[in-house]
Amino acid sequence: MSQSTNVVSIHPYFKVKPGKLAEAKALLPRFVAKTATEKLVLHYDFTINGDEIHCRESYVGADGLLAHVENVGALLGELLQITDLARLEVHGPAGELARLKGPLENLKPVWFVYECGVDR
Repeated sequence: MSQSTNVVSIHPYFKVKPGKLAEAKALLPRFVAKTATEKLVLHYDFTINGDEIHCRESYVGADGLLAHVENVGALLGELLQITDLARLEVHGPAGELARLKGPLENLKPVWFVYECGVDR
């Protein structure tokens, strides 16, 4: 990520409740289908380790992330009925993170401010 970028990534980790893994996995393609319609999504996929589901996702700026949260809000509500949000990280430039702190405060994320990197 170059210093001029405004890419924001969000990293939720969901702990699936006992006996609910198949149900949780069945929701994932619905998230992908809804997210595929978003213009500001850069990357979006799910990985699973046992009973933990992680979503790797990045967006063009705070606007992209906020549009995504609005787009999948109902599905997220369904997922949170059968999982617990174990951890949530948000990564990006300080200015973009500042725009997200109010809207995402109820999710209690850990904030990581971009320092430096490689952009291709």
